[in-house]
Amino acid sequence: MLNKPYIVIEWNDTETDAVGWLCCFNFVSNYCSGGLRVHETVTREEVIKLATGMGYKYAACHSKVGGGAKAGIRYDNTKPDKLEVVKRFLLAIAPYLENGVSLGGDLGIGYGQVMDLYKELAIPGVPHLVAKKYESDPKIIQGLKDNDTLFDMPYRGFVMYDAITGYGAAAGLDESWKQMGGGPGATVMIQGFGAVGTGAARCLSEMGYKVVAISDANCMVYCENGLDVDLLINSVKDRGYLNQEAFLPEYQVMKNTQWEEIACDIFMPAALDGVINEKNAEKLQFKLIVEAANIPTTPEADVILERRNIPVAPDFIVNLGATRLCDAVPFGLIPLEPQALVDDSQNIIRDHISNLFRMKKEQGITLREAARIRCQPLPSEAPDVDWQGKNK
Repeated sequence: MLNKPYIVIEWNDTETDAVGWLCCFNFVSNYCSGGLRVHETVTREEVIKLATGMGYKYAACHSKVGGGAKAGIRYDNTKPDKLEVVKRFLLAIAPYLENGVSLGGDLGIGYGQVMDLYKELAIPGVPHLVAKKYESDPKIIQGLKDNDTLFDMPYRGFVMYDAITGYGAAAGLDESWKQMGGGPGATVMIQGFGAVGTGAARCLSEMGYKVVAISDANCMVYCENGLDVDLLINSVKDRGYLNQEAFLPEYQVMKNTQWEEIACDIFMPAALDGVINEKNAEKLQFKLIVEAANIPTTPEADVILERRNIPVAPDFIVNLGATRLCDAVPFGLIPLEPQALVDDSQNIIRDHISNLFRMKKEQGITLREAARIRCQPLPSEAPDVDWQGKNK
């Protein structure tokens, strides 16, 4: 069992106080992939945990050609020089990006923004030729071209790369609720209103769930009778932030920290890590937690929630949509059709969730423990380096 990352690199910016880390958890077929996040609270430990989760997530995607990686920059992502800081970080780790490491967007920076920086800096980036041994494979060459179309491919008012994780997370929630014997019209609260939160909110609304509360970095909006999800999504001015000018008179505006006080059937954290912890796990008033964010629940909170019989559907299953997309499209595993792409991720997630609940019942373990057993990362290989040293 893999229990430590293959490599961790630290970077210190020469022009600001920014610090960054690249963690490659495991190389599979000489390749590893994950997102780059930019936030003022990022730590080395967080990046390692995220990369570890990516290793499990690739395994959950049934991938045989990708390992887990993650990068993070500790810097305020609202500052005007954010992209300049990110450029210097990408240049620093360029040798890894050119030899089997691929990074996309994450919290604080969009996928498209990262792609634009790769083009500006002439760094291979994502989509990278999954490994040099595939570079002349016509199927892979076409798959990489197909992958480029996903930036503009529309789906339910989003582009595919923005929609896929949220729609997959919604399927994970729906399957978990059904496995618990839950009925239609359940109430849901979503923390985070970026690409994942908005996609999940729209999909859950389409499924008949009642989204009663949504929070962002500035506030939380609550309505006992349910929010107009489409109104909130369509009124967004700045990505990731609710537009309070569009709120209906019956909506209650609260502090975003007050999510702990809301009672509803299901809670979906879709933003920061560690928001469910030993300080609040005892008082949360939910029947189910579905992790659309990465590592939103601490190990201490897991113990408390298990004692309180509140199941937690684990992150590396629930939010695997974008990872599956990056794996399946370049290799031509599914048709390049919007609904086929979404169905593929949702079906994989539903299959995992149903099996996790079965394992929980049969073995008396948590859903997270079951997921770790079911989705063991493959052993790590060396990166795809073509070294022309003197001893060769």
